[in-house]
Amino acid sequence: MSLSNETGNGLQLGPMELKQLWESGGDQLAGLETWRQLPMMYQMALDELQNKIKLIQTEWKHRQGYNPIEHIKTRIKEPASILAKMQRKGLAMTPDNLVGGIHDIAGMRIVCAFVKDIYSLVGHLQTRDDLNILEIKDYIAEPKPNGYQSLHLIVSVPLILMEGPEWIKVEIQLRTLAMDFWASMEHILFYKYDKQVPAHVIKELTEAARAADELDKKMLGLRKEIIALSEGTAGSGK
Repeated sequence: MSLSNETGNGLQLGPMELKQLWESGGDQLAGLETWRQLPMMYQMALDELQNKIKLIQTEWKHRQGYNPIEHIKTRIKEPASILAKMQRKGLAMTPDNLVGGIHDIAGMRIVCAFVKDIYSLVGHLQTRDDLNILEIKDYIAEPKPNGYQSLHLIVSVPLILMEGPEWIKVEIQLRTLAMDFWASMEHILFYKYDKQVPAHVIKELTEAARAADELDKKMLGLRKEIIALSEGTAGSGK
């Protein structure tokens, strides 16, 4: 992608000026066409990826008899958050740095019933030639110190544009229902405390994460038992 942070007359923009121009849209961005197009391109990449996942769901249900994905949520990072992250990372305010240095502008969360479904889905994604997996961070195998569990992927999704093909990065977070509930509650608590969470609350959160993990394992065990019973009943002709 050939990008620049200069206006039509060659002026360099600071972070706040760029943020105001980006969020204003319209004629003010005439000299920053690439900046204006970026959110649209990331949204198209999310739409493309979501269509792929829906096809996987349909085929999986047809072949396996059940849909392992409970729900999917997508989002585009707000311009203010993107530019703030660029500042934290010490990146100059150029579209090239944004595209190359910020990998979670487009995000998708996929919530599955069981951990085994997460790994099955990732295994399938690794075999596909219509997207590339660039990075895997497995916080299920190795949870964060606070107990956070999830499996993160950075993938690139191809878009066929008028100017030619572009590969756009999307972050995918895969969680079980229990992991997603814990992460949502943790976010609410941290927001309420403005990230100044008392030590005893952090300890309780860590213990709650262990309980969520145990719940996942217990439900998987029950599922296996039910499947075994149903197969036994079918085999006996009852």
